[in-house]
Amino acid sequence: MQYRQLGRSGLQASVVGLGTWQWCGVWGEPMAQKQATALMDRARELGVNLVDTAECYGDHVSESLLGKALAGQRQDWLVATKFGHVPGSESPEADWQPESVRRQLAASLKALDTDYIDIYQFHSGGDEQLDNEALWEMLHRQREAGVIRCLGVSIGNPGNVRQVLRAAELGADVIQVTWNCLQRKAGEAVLPACREHELGVINRTPLASGFLGGRYAPGARWPENDVRSMRRPEKIDEELDKARTIIGESVPEGQSPAAWALAWCLKNPAITSVIPGSRTLEQLEDSVRAVELLEG
Repeated sequence: MQYRQLGRSGLQASVVGLGTWQWCGVWGEPMAQKQATALMDRARELGVNLVDTAECYGDHVSESLLGKALAGQRQDWLVATKFGHVPGSESPEADWQPESVRRQLAASLKALDTDYIDIYQFHSGGDEQLDNEALWEMLHRQREAGVIRCLGVSIGNPGNVRQVLRAAELGADVIQVTWNCLQRKAGEAVLPACREHELGVINRTPLASGFLGGRYAPGARWPENDVRSMRRPEKIDEELDKARTIIGESVPEGQSPAAWALAWCLKNPAITSVIPGSRTLEQLEDSVRAVELLEG
């Protein structure tokens, strides 16, 4: 494994991390605790130390699975979670206010069975929510108290460079953004701005929701309990056709398409870590092979 510093935070993160959105039941069946624990144990053996989750991956479902899996090894992990989307909320706008976020933080700490969060991230909110000075004052007090180690902004729009600049002004150390061979918008302005302002970058959807893993061809469809089924069929086929072309033209024979796609992301100097959403040990081990391609 290789490690890179997350911006100005001083935290050293494994270049391949682990995403947990897939655990909560929106990408097929929810993950069983035994499966989640086995994944975390194997990831730790492979040198992975960064895991990303959120309060709204289920109603703290992924956080709870992760919390139990971390038993006895919490000190070995950088745990990143998020705020801003309270499951079942009747007043979403209020979910960005300091008191609500403080309650969200407490709920995440409970679900994760920990007394601190390594990376606490503003989760795909708008510019108005991000500009709430009172919110950031509260978050910095929590950081001073040791409840949060560093702050981040997970931006929903990969072209929103304004949020990168505001994140730096507000004292955040980390940006999370979509970046992969199919979705390159972040490379135009967001990633260069992150480098300029010394912000660490957590790269989500590095495999384009599995499209770059080499497992699917145009015509592939998913059941209703898989979030990918919400996309228009013609859009799915267009992206899968592009992915097949990229894999065919760029991935050497005998090499894992997924490992190649992750290494492609990591070769961008702005990227600190990628967080593919592994559900199986095979997927996890395949993802970690990306490190070998960085060394080659």
